[in-house]
Amino acid sequence: MSIRIVLVGTTHPGNIGAVARAMKNMGISDLALVKPRYFPHEDATARASGATDILDSATVCSTLAEALTDCVYVAGASARARTINWPSMGPRDCAERILLESKQGRAAAVFGPEKTGLHNDDLDLCHTLLTIPTVPGFSSLNLAMAVQVLTYELRVASTLDAGPSFESEEPPATGDEMEHFYMHLEKVLQDIRFLDPENPRFLMRRMRRLFLRARPDKNEINILRGILSAIDQSRGSD
Repeated sequence: MSIRIVLVGTTHPGNIGAVARAMKNMGISDLALVKPRYFPHEDATARASGATDILDSATVCSTLAEALTDCVYVAGASARARTINWPSMGPRDCAERILLESKQGRAAAVFGPEKTGLHNDDLDLCHTLLTIPTVPGFSSLNLAMAVQVLTYELRVASTLDAGPSFESEEPPATGDEMEHFYMHLEKVLQDIRFLDPENPRFLMRRMRRLFLRARPDKNEINILRGILSAIDQSRGSD
């Protein structure tokens, strides 16, 4: 499966090892760690309990964007309500969608720090929220337990007959291509004075949500970048 599990800011190395074990149980081996507090670490190795090969091959990144550079679809796990309404799915529907998207390129599921979860800036890079239903008033899950729930659903979904898949002629834009587009878009919006450079976050978050829903492919992103470049050139000739 072309599926990556991404852990952001994990504070306890034992949780990294437990996640590696949960992944190996369900046949997933691609693990990325974003700024783990301690790694490598003996506690991670001990808790991996036979899944040390996943730890050995894990990628350590300095930013979440770096971990998602080659990904075409990203789900971010969160139990907290958000000011801006993100699309949200339960683990079963999310697993089926991740599996479908992974046929066109690498898909990822992102899990945040144990105490705080993912920040809005992290979710800006995600196409959907993954929300695991729990009893009201006690929604906190151990990190490895949350990963196990999703990887189990991925395992179940992978054994089902998903039927024919319909892929577009052009592959979806990757996370890296989308980030370059967002930076270009923000610059042009500032240049034409549509975006307040002192407070760009809210509008750009809305724009991200718009384009994440649209799911542009590589050719469409190239067209959009070409339009932005044409705007740049026309302003330079004024």
